[in-house]
Amino acid sequence: MIEVKNIKKSFGDKVVIDDVSASMKEGKTNLIIGTSGSGKTVLMKIMIGLMPVDSGEVLYEGKDITKMEVNELKEIRKQIGMLFQGGALFDSKTVEQNVMFPLDMFTNMTRREKRKRADEVLDRVNLMDAHVKFPAEISGGMKKRVALARAIVLNPKYLFCDEPNSGLDPQTSLVIDKLIKEITVEYNITTIVNTHDMNTVMESGDHIIYMYQGKKQWEGSNKDIIFSDDKQLNDFIFASEFLAKAKEISMQEQGGKPK
Repeated sequence: MIEVKNIKKSFGDKVVIDDVSASMKEGKTNLIIGTSGSGKTVLMKIMIGLMPVDSGEVLYEGKDITKMEVNELKEIRKQIGMLFQGGALFDSKTVEQNVMFPLDMFTNMTRREKRKRADEVLDRVNLMDAHVKFPAEISGGMKKRVALARAIVLNPKYLFCDEPNSGLDPQTSLVIDKLIKEITVEYNITTIVNTHDMNTVMESGDHIIYMYQGKKQWEGSNKDIIFSDDKQLNDFIFASEFLAKAKEISMQEQGGKPK
């Protein structure tokens, strides 16, 4: 489990994270949502250990990474898989070589063992026929799946996804959402997704943290969010008339009231 306790972070006079506490649910898809400038990206970077805090704790299984030495933090990072917003694939490497890169960096596996493991994760993301292709030869959706395969190749306990649907069409976005959710459950990974994609929120939001002006404004699931009476959250989630109408209909059908 990952917990953040009373996290504060400022850049100069600007408070970006203001006394935020939350727990990421094990084996669940945890979403951090909010508008640009809400602090969600900074919070994710703090959780990975890429950004120091002004005060507070970031606990991995009860161990505070903000007080760890470099070597100790490196051991934690070996348990983390990262799906970057743009994929961050190496253009000069094939799909297989990209997926094998973490194995080259962090294991003593033989070449044969590495290729076998790369085969396994590429098969899991439905890319068995793309081994020798280069990133320039595959679609945006395929690049995200390669990046996801690379993120899980070391069997991580924790998976961080930064805007995984960025630049994808709605249909491909749904495929990526489903894949992330399936992998989270299958491998019992604690997954944290930074997103503003409403399909992701509604389809994959086992546990959702809504950030507003640096604070944790709301917390719940995709089932709870329909009935929330939080104005900032509703303005963010149901910004379009279509989504606002969908909420109204859903509440009428279930006889529910905001809570």
